[in-house]
Amino acid sequence: MEVEGAIKLKKVAFYTLGCKVNQYETEAMIEIFEKDGYEHVDSHEFADVYVINTCTVTHMSDRKSRQYIRRMKKVNPDARIVVVGCYSQVSPEEILDIEDVNLVMGTSDRKNIVEALKNIDLNSKHSTVDDIMKIKEFEDMEVKQTDDKTRAFMKIQDGCDRYCTYCIIPYARGRVRSRDIESIVSEADTLSKAGYKEVVLTGIHVASYGKDIRDDKLTLLDVIRRVSEVDGIERIRLSSVEPILFTDEFVEEIKSNKKLCPHYHLSLQSGCDDTLKRMNRRYTTTEYKEIVERLRSTIPDVAITTDVIVGFPGETEEEFESTYNFLKDIELTQMHVFKYSVRKGTPAAAMEDQIDPQIKHDRSEKLISLSKENFDAFRRRYIGRELDVLFEKNIESNKYEGLTSNYIRVLAESDEDIEGQIKKVKIIAVNHDNLEGNLV
Repeated sequence: MEVEGAIKLKKVAFYTLGCKVNQYETEAMIEIFEKDGYEHVDSHEFADVYVINTCTVTHMSDRKSRQYIRRMKKVNPDARIVVVGCYSQVSPEEILDIEDVNLVMGTSDRKNIVEALKNIDLNSKHSTVDDIMKIKEFEDMEVKQTDDKTRAFMKIQDGCDRYCTYCIIPYARGRVRSRDIESIVSEADTLSKAGYKEVVLTGIHVASYGKDIRDDKLTLLDVIRRVSEVDGIERIRLSSVEPILFTDEFVEEIKSNKKLCPHYHLSLQSGCDDTLKRMNRRYTTTEYKEIVERLRSTIPDVAITTDVIVGFPGETEEEFESTYNFLKDIELTQMHVFKYSVRKGTPAAAMEDQIDPQIKHDRSEKLISLSKENFDAFRRRYIGRELDVLFEKNIESNKYEGLTSNYIRVLAESDEDIEGQIKKVKIIAVNHDNLEGNLV
C-alpha cells in the first residue's frame, strides 16, 4: 500500500561509484525504473528520486558516497534519496544516520527497488539490508541497453570466498553465486540484436564462476564457449581475473577462440612473496611469472595488465624493491597502482607496522612511472602494423576513437560514420594515451 498523499514520482537519476559490476547493476536498475514509467535523467539534473550506487573498496570511496548523497539533495530538496551498493551493505546504520537519506538497500534485492520506494515519503527512513551471507542465489537483473553503444558488460557472477586480508568486498558481496548459463546466453543474444559487437564478462570474482553449481560442474570456460556461439558477438573480453585461472588446460582452450580478446587483467597486488602471504594471495611470484610467460608464448599480441597495492602493512623498503624489480623484469603492459587503504573489519586493519602516507605516495609514483614506460613501449610495437579496431564514438568532426582487441585506444579519421564498426587501421604514431592510424 502506497503512502497516502505521496507524490507520484516521474524522474530518476543515478550516480554510480566503483567497479564495472556496480555500473552494470545501475544499468539494470535504470531499466527497472523505466519499466515502471520513470524517465532517467543525468545525476546533475532535477529528479524526483536520486539513487547513489556506492563503493566501499577504500575509505575515499565511502567519503565520495557521502558527498554525493548530500549533493543530490541540493538539486531537489523534495527528492527521495536512495543509497544502494557495497557501502550500504557493510554500514547501513551509518548511511541511514545521514539526514537526507530515505531508503538504504545493500547488494541484494535491487530488483524490488521501485516497489520498496512506493512506501517511502520525504519523512521516511527505511533499510532493507539483510545478512548477505545468507543469500545463496544469483540476483538476475538483465540489461538490454547501455550508455556505451558498442561494448556491453554482462554480470555473470557475484560474491567472493578468497578473503584477502586487505579486502572488504567478501563482507559486502557474500558467498559465490553464479548466474544461470542460459540467462547469460539469452542476454548476449539480446545485446547482439541491439547492435553490440563486444561483451565483457564481469563479476566480483569471475574465475569462481560455477563453484556453487554442483550438479552441472560448469566453469568460466563453459560461459566463454556458449557466448562465442552467439551470432553477432564478435568480441568477448574478461574483466579482472586471478592468475591461477590460467592453467595449461585453460590456455590451450582459449588460444583457438578467435572471439576472446587477447587482453587479460591478472591481479598481482605485490611482487614480493612475503607480502603476498600476508595479503592471503594464493600464488607466488614464480607462479605468476610462469603464467605470464605461458600466455605470451601461446597468444600473439597478448596484453597483460594488473593491479598493485603499495604500502601494505609491514611492507619494508626491501619488500617494495622486490615488487619493483619483479615488475620491471616481467614488463606488464600496464599497472593500476593503489595505495593501501585501511578497511575497518579486515585483518590487515589490525596489523602492526602501518605505512606512512608519504612513503605510500613515493612508492606509488615510482610504479606509476614504470607503468607508463611499459605502456609506451608496448604501443610503439604497433607502429607500421595493421590492427582491427572496434570504433566506439566520434570525438570531433571526422575523427573516431576505438579499441583494438588487446585494449589499445586508436584514433582514425573517416568521412563516413564508422561508429560500432570493426575496421582495419594502419598505425602511424603514438599520441599520448592513443595510437593514431589511417583506415586501410
